Amino acid sequence: MAYAVIAGLPPIYGLYAGLVPLLIYPLLATSRHLATGPVAIDMLIVAAGVGLLADPGSDRYVQLVLLLTAMVGAIQVVMGLGRIGALVSLLARPVITGFAAAAGIIIALSQLGNLTGMATERTPYVVVLVADAVGRWDEIHLPTLVIGAVSIALLLAVKRLPVRIPGPLVVVVLATTAAWLLSLENAGVRTTGEVPSGLPAFALPRGSWVDLRDLLPTAVTLALVQFMSVSSLTKLFARRHRTSVDSNRELLAMGTANFAGSFFRALPVSGSFSRTSVNVDAGARTALANAAAALVVALTLLLFTPLFYHLPMAALGAIVVVSVLGLVDMTELRYLFRTKRADGLLALFTLTATLLVGIREGILLGIAASAAAVLFRLSRPHVAELGHLPGTRYFRDLDRAPEAVPMESLLLVRVDAAFSFFNADYIKRFILEKSETGDGEIRAVVLDGMGINDLDTTAVEALEQVVDALDERGIELHLTGLVGPVRDTIRHSGFYRTMGRRRFHATPHEAVLALLDAWDRKDELRRLEEYREQVDRRALSTPRRTDLD
Repeated sequence: MAYAVIAGLPPIYGLYAGLVPLLIYPLLATSRHLATGPVAIDMLIVAAGVGLLADPGSDRYVQLVLLLTAMVGAIQVVMGLGRIGALVSLLARPVITGFAAAAGIIIALSQLGNLTGMATERTPYVVVLVADAVGRWDEIHLPTLVIGAVSIALLLAVKRLPVRIPGPLVVVVLATTAAWLLSLENAGVRTTGEVPSGLPAFALPRGSWVDLRDLLPTAVTLALVQFMSVSSLTKLFARRHRTSVDSNRELLAMGTANFAGSFFRALPVSGSFSRTSVNVDAGARTALANAAAALVVALTLLLFTPLFYHLPMAALGAIVVVSVLGLVDMTELRYLFRTKRADGLLALFTLTATLLVGIREGILLGIAASAAAVLFRLSRPHVAELGHLPGTRYFRDLDRAPEAVPMESLLLVRVDAAFSFFNADYIKRFILEKSETGDGEIRAVVLDGMGINDLDTTAVEALEQVVDALDERGIELHLTGLVGPVRDTIRHSGFYRTMGRRRFHATPHEAVLALLDAWDRKDELRRLEEYREQVDRRALSTPRRTDLD
């Protein structure tokens, strides 16, 4: 009921969402543990998208929400049947983290009206919410504020108890009883009023082609966000309980549940971490636990809705606020910044964008920023200059291994990414510039390709240009550690014949052995012997071969 309030609908629609979708989902689901129902973030997306087209709570608003539910379900069914669940990768972890934090803040602020009695404006924009609330501070209704504050305090206190107690149920019972005994409606406290009894009747979602067009961006966004949530939750609990799930089947199950639910006045449903955790702790072992929950909702609709007449909206607002506190996950944000600063900045960007420009726009900007970051990393991959680790046959990044020693007359380079048109020019310039600025005269460049998992024709062309440029300066290019698919491309392109067999090696160590041996025979020096003295003798027993054997 509280989540329906977030979506801008009468509370009864929250109960409708807990009926038919929960009966349909278990029929197709592969997860044994996921508990479905309305979710705070989803409801905020609904309110933000549909609120642009109709006044919240109006008949047209309800009609559009039901149409949106059908559209979300249809999109998810098509994605599931087409096995294109990989689209969820568009929503990177930092994007979801930042969006969830912003959603939690927006949802909490949107309940200021219910918690204080102020007639606040319904908007997904934080600046407008705060400015409107500040301008109406003199409208604060003290009895409503007290109910809201006490309800929040009680919910937080119940969470700290060593035994599990359903805090929202306790608050609903106490607040409803207090409102009834004290006749708080007469004191100006807003309550839910009459809640319709009975099961929802079958009705087709209605709307025009214009409505479908206007709702499509919101439907696509919501379908992806829901699948991201369902996919991560089902995999998490499957790992914990050593079961298996099929993400595309889950997408099909959730889509079917949403589509069928729209014919029975249901909101879009998804998976909830807290609801699923309670489900598992209560002993649920199959998805049929959702059906059991639906039966309880059905009994409530048939028998108990009159009891909600005196339920203060402040109590529902308190339940909403406490339920979304976990969305602002500071631990996760700190983890992102600690692990990879770029991911932390992406989460912070998504959070800020969502707060400033809106829900749908914020998540789209987050996706765009995530894609831009990936493209930037692809265009400027990590390329390391290698040095020899004395006493071993290994070579390491000179910037990360202070004990590594540069090889005289040799430039060793390792590329830690796919070699493609995105980064071919960058890698080419790196090799050519390093070969010019290295200490002393460079006689050969060894490119370690162990980290190159793909090579396209643009990259082959770049390698040919590197070979030509180096040959003009009397420098040879040797390649080592190429993986199978890259070796195939090298062969098919003719680059292997152009280079010659002797320029390909299994490891940098073998390339160094071959080069020093050739130079010693030409210059009548003993560099190979000096190198061998620095290498573990056991390493020299490895048979030498070319990397393309």
